[in-house]
Amino acid sequence: MSNEQQQGNNLDSWLDAYAARAETLSVSEVRALFSVVSRPEVVSLAGGMPYVSALPQELLAKAYHDMMAKKGNLAIQYGGGQGDLVLRDQIRELMSLEGIQSSVEDLVITTGSQHGLDLLSGLFLDKHDVVLAEGPSYVGALGIFRHYEADVEHVFTDHDGMSPEALEESIAKVKAEGRKIKFLYLVPNFANPSGVTLSAERRPRILEICKREHILIIEDNPYGLLYFNQPVPDALRAVEADGVVYLGSFSKILAPGFRVGYVLAPPAIRDKMVLAQESALLCPSSFTQMMISEYLANADWKGQIDTFRGVYHERKDAALAAMHEYLPDLHTTRPDGGFYLWITLPEGVDSKAMLPLAVKELVAYTPGTAFYGDGTGHNKLRLCYSYPTPENIKIGIKRLANVINLQTELLETFKGR
Repeated sequence: MSNEQQQGNNLDSWLDAYAARAETLSVSEVRALFSVVSRPEVVSLAGGMPYVSALPQELLAKAYHDMMAKKGNLAIQYGGGQGDLVLRDQIRELMSLEGIQSSVEDLVITTGSQHGLDLLSGLFLDKHDVVLAEGPSYVGALGIFRHYEADVEHVFTDHDGMSPEALEESIAKVKAEGRKIKFLYLVPNFANPSGVTLSAERRPRILEICKREHILIIEDNPYGLLYFNQPVPDALRAVEADGVVYLGSFSKILAPGFRVGYVLAPPAIRDKMVLAQESALLCPSSFTQMMISEYLANADWKGQIDTFRGVYHERKDAALAAMHEYLPDLHTTRPDGGFYLWITLPEGVDSKAMLPLAVKELVAYTPGTAFYGDGTGHNKLRLCYSYPTPENIKIGIKRLANVINLQTELLETFKGR
């Protein structure tokens, strides 16, 4: 086959048939790294993968056999669009650990919390509507907002989380421009990518501002139970029921392969979510829901979460120790839970441009630009310490230090000319 024929075969003959929003689809900077980081010689500090090896496989095997013996025919059948009632009741106990009291009727099971966020975005976002979000913010959420052609307005965030003063300024700015704010999206606990937690002092102020301005809050909380030394403050949803939609997930506290998340929403939003879910996929997987329900009913799931906390605490300490040893002059967040460090590079060093050099040195990270909707964040990067062993974390950060130091030296040499 000629080169011309090969090129012709690669052309999309349906290009003129796509919906306009298909133009917004692009490869996530995190997902784009998967083929690279799957190489065993590369230390990946990029993707936010939980350390599932800390979950005893016999627990899942027992849950499977017991579930199939008791509910096998139901597990492989269609289910309801709102999700399994027994699991929803168990989720109420899970959420109570963060102060949330709720009815099973207000819960919707989804195919991961990412799916829940997509359903909500489809219900609320029109083209050029504004989503307020932390700066930086979760890359998966930004991809969803981009797909629905919304505009993301980042709100200044520091070591105590989102700034209430900056939130008020952003709201005033957007309103003065005549644009419509649909909701505030935030990850208040051990945020992805920054690792910071919204402080107890700032939480009521954020709630008060949004209530006054009639702005819905979407509280995304996959990491809240993965604290190291002490629990986080009660969830925003624990304080405010009508103005907060709460997203939860089993991906980080059990395993991501189940693809089970949940949404706690006010009744009117809940009803629309169920209709949207039924239109999209009829129902979430009965099989995975009942597997998780069996696990929660019979395993020491609280003890297992404690095990995960210990695993991630050890890895966080290893990452910070390696940063102190090899990159002591760089600013990094110091999370009290979760998976991530957020690094500020020397002035002039571009994390996205530097990534191919890092991969060549057999270490991978996620460039800061992935976490901003406006293309900023070039001098930032995210390190994820959840998956590699402490030994590999140290090796990876040492390799990264070699690359950063070389880039810094080259910049200094260039400036001196």
